[in-house]
Amino acid sequence: MGFHMSHRTAAEAGAQKKRRSEITKRNERTGWAFMMPFCILFAIVFIIPIAYAVYMSFFQQVASGGGAYGGGEMINKFVGLENFRFTVTSAAFWTGIGRVLIYTVIQVPVMIIAALALAMLLDSFIVKHVTPYRLGYFLPYAIPGAIAAIIWVFLYNDQFSPIVKGLAAIGIHVNFFASNALIASMANITTWTFTGYNMLIFLAALQAIPRDLYEAARIDGANGFQIAMRIKLPNVRGAALLAMLLSIIGSIQLFNEPQVMQTVDKGISNSYTPMMMAMNTSRGILTPKGDGPASAIAIVMALIAGVLAALYAYIERKVNES
Repeated sequence: MGFHMSHRTAAEAGAQKKRRSEITKRNERTGWAFMMPFCILFAIVFIIPIAYAVYMSFFQQVASGGGAYGGGEMINKFVGLENFRFTVTSAAFWTGIGRVLIYTVIQVPVMIIAALALAMLLDSFIVKHVTPYRLGYFLPYAIPGAIAAIIWVFLYNDQFSPIVKGLAAIGIHVNFFASNALIASMANITTWTFTGYNMLIFLAALQAIPRDLYEAARIDGANGFQIAMRIKLPNVRGAALLAMLLSIIGSIQLFNEPQVMQTVDKGISNSYTPMMMAMNTSRGILTPKGDGPASAIAIVMALIAGVLAALYAYIERKVNES
C-alpha cells in the first residue's frame, strides 16, 4: 500500500510540475504577445534603418554608361571601405568634429549646471508651488528643435531682435553671427531647449532621496546649504551621469542650429558639422555624393559618439571609486 501511495504522490507531483510548466509557457507567450508591437516598431524605425545604412556605406552611385561623358542611369557600385577611407581622411570632416567638440565643451557643462541648480531650487523649501515652475522650465523642450532655432535666429537678427536693440541702447553692440560668437550662439539655443528636460532628470533623482536623511541632518545642526552639498549632490551622481551621456551624444549630432542659421549666415559652410556634411552629401551638394558616403559619415560619427560616451562613463566610474 505504501508503494501505491508513493507512486500516486510521484504522479501527482509530476502532473503539478507539468501544469506549472504549461502556465509558465502561457505567461511567456502572453508577455511576448504584448511585447510584439514594440519589437516590430523598434525593428522598423531603428534596427532596419541602421542595417540599411551599414549596407549602403559600402556602395557609391555611379553612372552605368561609359565614355568620356559618362551617361546612363545611376547604379550602386560596391566600393568596399572607400567611403570610410574618404570620411576619416577628409579635412572638412575633422574640422567639423573640432567645432562640435568645442561646442560640447561650452554647452554641456553650462546646461548641466543650470539644470541641476533649477532642480535643487524646485526641491528646496523656497519654492512652494512647484508645478507651474516645472512646466515653465520644461516647455522649451516641447518646441521642435528646428522651430526653436528659427525663433532664436530672429532674436539674433540685429534688424528685428529686441535683445540686440536693447543691448545697443545701453551701448553694448553684439553680433551673434560673428565667427567668434557663432558656436556660443548655437550653444545658447540648445541650452535653452534642453535645460528643462535635464532638470526633470535631476528633480526625479532628488525626490527619490528619503526625507528622513534631511530630518536627521537638521537635527544634527546642518543648514540648507550643507544638506544640498553633502546629501543631495552625492545622491544625484547617477542622474548626472545619465544627463551627461545623453548630452554628449546629442551634442555630437549638432544639426538643427547650424542648418537654420545658415539661411542668414552664408559663412556657415555645407560641411560645418559632420551631420550637415552627411545630409548635404546625401543630397548631392558635396562630393562624393549619394547615400553611400553619407551613410559612412553617419556611422563614423556614431562610433565617435559611442567612444566619447564610453570614455566619459569610464572616467566617471574611476572618479567615484577613488
